[in-house]
Amino acid sequence: MVTFTGLGDGLEHVAVQFGPIADVPLVRLHSECLTGDVFGSARCDCGPQLTESMQLLAASGGVLLYLRQEGRGIGLYNKLDAYRLQDQGLDTFAANRELNFSDDLRDYRSAAQMLQALGVTRIRLHTNNPDKAAQLASYGIEVVEQVRTGIFRNENNDHYLRAKAEYGGHSIELVEGTA
Repeated sequence: MVTFTGLGDGLEHVAVQFGPIADVPLVRLHSECLTGDVFGSARCDCGPQLTESMQLLAASGGVLLYLRQEGRGIGLYNKLDAYRLQDQGLDTFAANRELNFSDDLRDYRSAAQMLQALGVTRIRLHTNNPDKAAQLASYGIEVVEQVRTGIFRNENNDHYLRAKAEYGGHSIELVEGTA
C-alpha cells in the first residue's frame, strides 16, 4: 500500500498494489464512498464495485487507486444533503445541481500522477465510466482496454444506475424487470 499526498488536489489518496505490476496492469480508480464502501448502502453500486475490483485484482494482479472524492467530488456532508433530495424524487445528478454543484466534480489528474509515480503509463481500466479513461488519456496515461465492471442493480439503486447511464454516460445496460 502506498499513500500519496501533496498532489494537485491537496487530498490524501491510496494505491494498493496486488502482486508485481505488469507492463499493462489492470487498474481500478475507485472514488471513496463511505456509505457504500463501509456501511453497505444499497442506494449506490460503490461497495459491490469495490469488492468486485479487489477480488479481480487479487486474482490477476494490478493496482487499486482509492481516491478521496466522496460523492463525485462534493464531499460527505453535501452528499448526504443530496441523498435527502434524492429521497424527495430527484436523481443523483439533479440533486447535485440543486445544491449548486456540477454533475461530477472529480478530476483524475492525481490518479494519473499516482500511476506515473508507480511507473505505470499504460493500463487496462476497470470501469464503466468513459470520463475516467478520457481524463487519464489527457494526463498521459494510455488506456489500452476498458474492462467493464459488473452491474449491481437492486430496487434501491435502480434510479441511480439509470441516471449514471443517462447523464454520466456510463456503459450500463439495464434490462427492464431485473431490479
